[in-house]
Amino acid sequence: RFLDVTQAGTIATAAKQIEASHGYLNVLINNAGIALDAHQPPSQLPVMTMRQDFDVNFFGLVSVTQAMIPLLKKGAPAKIINVSSNMGSLGLASDPDSRFFQVNSLGYQASKAAVNFATIDFAKELQPDHISVNSVNPGWTRTDFGGNRSGEQTVAEGAAQIVKLAADDSPDLNMTFTETAGKLPW
Repeated sequence: RFLDVTQAGTIATAAKQIEASHGYLNVLINNAGIALDAHQPPSQLPVMTMRQDFDVNFFGLVSVTQAMIPLLKKGAPAKIINVSSNMGSLGLASDPDSRFFQVNSLGYQASKAAVNFATIDFAKELQPDHISVNSVNPGWTRTDFGGNRSGEQTVAEGAAQIVKLAADDSPDLNMTFTETAGKLPW
């Protein structure tokens, strides 16, 4: 029952277990993520650190999604919800009035921007199969993710938009980037 998104064997095992137990999948929530940048300037951030961010945040998400597509097709209408970040928004990162304008976290930010792009591409491909794909920013939530239990909101508050999308039956809800407060710029 252990899934490491960087290990193809555990992904394949998880897909086989879901198929054996249920035969299909209705909702896939890609929530694995790391941030190893420590807010270093991009000129000083080791490429290996960025590769580690990408291995989990982007390549792991793509690998799990690809492995689960056959099960999602069997469960259609189905949905994929990718947990991204407002820090992966090119619009917010390039806006001098945004709180993210001064942020240095190249590996994390670029990997989450890549998640958003994967969301768009998978959404276009899978829409004819009645599988929607959307990105969600949960916001800064009190979890161990940031290295301590600090954050602006509870886990329930952070998960609210993810749960809302998972429960939404609208066939038109596809290819969005949202948070609890509404739509975000890609």
